Amino acid sequence: MKRFLSKPYRWAIVFSILLILFFAYAMLDTFVIPKAVITSEDTNASDSQNPPSQPSAPIITDTSYSDDNIKITIETFKEYNTVIYIADIQLKDASYLKTAFAKNSYGRNIKDITSKMAGAHNAILAVNGDYYGFRDHGYVLRNGKLYRTNSRGSGYDALLIDKSGNFLIEADSEISQSLINSGTLSQIISFGPGLIEDGKITANKMTKSAAFTTTNPRTAIGQISPLHYVFAVCDGRTKASTGLKLKEFAQILYDKGCVWAYNLDGGGSATIYFNGKVINHPSDGSEREISDIVYIGY
Repeated sequence: MKRFLSKPYRWAIVFSILLILFFAYAMLDTFVIPKAVITSEDTNASDSQNPPSQPSAPIITDTSYSDDNIKITIETFKEYNTVIYIADIQLKDASYLKTAFAKNSYGRNIKDITSKMAGAHNAILAVNGDYYGFRDHGYVLRNGKLYRTNSRGSGYDALLIDKSGNFLIEADSEISQSLINSGTLSQIISFGPGLIEDGKITANKMTKSAAFTTTNPRTAIGQISPLHYVFAVCDGRTKASTGLKLKEFAQILYDKGCVWAYNLDGGGSATIYFNGKVINHPSDGSEREISDIVYIGY
């Protein structure tokens, strides 16, 4: 016992304890401890758009919303043994297509559930976003404001939405700083991959990743024509709804008329919210806390 507690052994024990504590802190710092870099009170409003005035009273049903500026129809159907939710959206102005951060703050491990974020911003319709806070790379530009400037590198797609509401999918590594700084973009979303690009299904290029070639709950957004969009979510990982492969999801969006479509965070994050409630069945059994949402609202 005396030998064990001699000076060399004591130093070894102390070093081991310090190493364990450092590792534990590093894990907490990466995955748990919230770090708000920027708190923005106006992340739900584009600074360069002039939306029309507030509408007259909307007409709302369980599957639709309609006012002077926003029309949404929800379709639920089953295909590939999977329950799929499609929101068809027509807007009078691109400023009604927005994004929002959890707790209205940009930073690592700042999280909340989709329904709380949607409620905080009076969203009519919302889906989970790209969960930017789970990574420390990939462009983050939201509602016209740039928050993160480093690329994810080669092999990743980003969705660019300009201030007219038009979609463009680019290789993340090929987005130019001049475009980012041009003031013409409203959103850059970094998850991917692109599912449909300029009218062609491109999801088939992702053949090596098990996450894309196996069935999973999924979320995507697409554009059919100017100011005409689709939000799509599928349930998964149950006998009643197995989930979709990426190419199956792309085909469904293509069949709905999408010319552009982009894959967002899926799995347990996949959530769609409409008129005050979540309408799908998240695979975790309840909503997962995430970093951000894409939504329609005023």
